[in-house]
Amino acid sequence: MNKNLLLVFTRNPELGKAKTRLAKTIGNETALEIYKFLLQKTCNVASKVNADKAVYYSVKIRENDIWDANIFQKHQQVGEDLGIRMLNAFKNGFEAGYQKVMIIGSDLYDLTSENINTAFQKLENNDVVLGPAEDGGYYLLGMKSLQHNIFKNKNWGTDSVRKDTLEDLKDKKVKLLEFKNDIDVYEDIIDIPEIMSTFINSK
Repeated sequence: MNKNLLLVFTRNPELGKAKTRLAKTIGNETALEIYKFLLQKTCNVASKVNADKAVYYSVKIRENDIWDANIFQKHQQVGEDLGIRMLNAFKNGFEAGYQKVMIIGSDLYDLTSENINTAFQKLENNDVVLGPAEDGGYYLLGMKSLQHNIFKNKNWGTDSVRKDTLEDLKDKKVKLLEFKNDIDVYEDIIDIPEIMSTFINSK
């Protein structure tokens, strides 16, 4: 067992339920294609990280999908909102004996294995590492012990999440990583040639 655990939170890729804000501009089918592309990219990146890995499904656990059960532990997210679901996943990781637990989402184009490995290294000398997203949230969160309070009393999905999270951590040593942009709306993909040429301009 590795002392590090990487959690990947995913939504089950279903038509009409994936990337709904993006779908308003490009349609449900293309939004789903892009989300599946981002899922595969996240899977490839996570596979190369020096840590044990666990994928947490939004709806139900899938067998024989892109997440190889030989590489990824498989769990279902549990809780009434995103914060409680993340809290329960972190709690599972620490109770299983991991010393550093980190979470990423599955809708980032430019997150690399090196970014995640570096974040684990930064936890040597910090209590928490946080990857700030340009929309006011975060794309990565890692810690060495469970910080219960940061998962509660947040307006998830709004631009206040990171600010409120950092306020909860003001007495902790926090390392902020570089800003990255997760993909939620059309404006998030127009500067990514691979996505535009593959999914938009080829239509």
